[in-house]
Amino acid sequence: MPQFFLNKRLIVLLVGIIILVALIGFSLKEDRNLSWQEKFIQDSVGLVQKVFHQPAQYIAGFFENLNHLKNTYEENELLRKQLNNYIQLEEKLQELEQENRQLKEELKLSADNDIRKYKSIQGTVIARNPDRWHDYIKIDKGEQHGIKKDMAVITAKGLIGKVKNTSEFTSTVQLLSASDRKNRISAMVHTNNGKVFGLIVGYSEQENALEMNIIESNAQIKENQIVATSGLGGVFPEGLVIGKVKKVELDSYGLTKIAYITPSADFYDIDRVMIIERVLPTVDINQLEEEEDS
Repeated sequence: MPQFFLNKRLIVLLVGIIILVALIGFSLKEDRNLSWQEKFIQDSVGLVQKVFHQPAQYIAGFFENLNHLKNTYEENELLRKQLNNYIQLEEKLQELEQENRQLKEELKLSADNDIRKYKSIQGTVIARNPDRWHDYIKIDKGEQHGIKKDMAVITAKGLIGKVKNTSEFTSTVQLLSASDRKNRISAMVHTNNGKVFGLIVGYSEQENALEMNIIESNAQIKENQIVATSGLGGVFPEGLVIGKVKKVELDSYGLTKIAYITPSADFYDIDRVMIIERVLPTVDINQLEEEEDS
């Protein structure tokens, strides 16, 4: 009995192999017509592929778009950093160009000045109060650098004020544009007939110009004539440029001429300054007037 079942299994296996070989050979024929079973299977597979192909393609495209978006974001970040670096370099270049122009002007000013009259100390503005923008600035030079009270302070374009007070390493400078009528400076106007003397007595916000009282009431002063320090005030050396005459008019009493002076220096934008020390001995005119009053 067992031998019978064993032979039966062997016969079934051989028959199955023969059928399989026959089916393979039959399916390899290219010019044959498909059977309905093959057509059913092929249509079923095609339907499944059609159903799943679009979602699979969409999902693949979605992840591909995400990858492109990430790459685009990284490229934009890189370009943004490069743009920021370019802007910083451009700003630095403009600062260096401006500093270069200022140094050239200061060098030319130093070359034009007579070193026998005065010597200068370079300084930089380190602080400025927005509430008193037109009154004071603080510089990085003090008593340790030879700075003293009432020294003249200029830029490459002209006089801006004088030293108000000092500490060991810093000083406060009172600007000519400060609203202080006591801040008087002896000045002169270069005219065709010679020098006309007067006093800078303050700043007119209405005219946006310095006020200068002319000592000689009959003096002929015209617009655009140069105004400079006279050297007679006791502190400032002669020849420091203050500005140009804007206009001239009589005071309220009609007795004294007032000249409005457009400053040569820019009081709004001050960065680098020179503190001037006069070498020749002088007498302070303000001190003399105080002594006479007493």
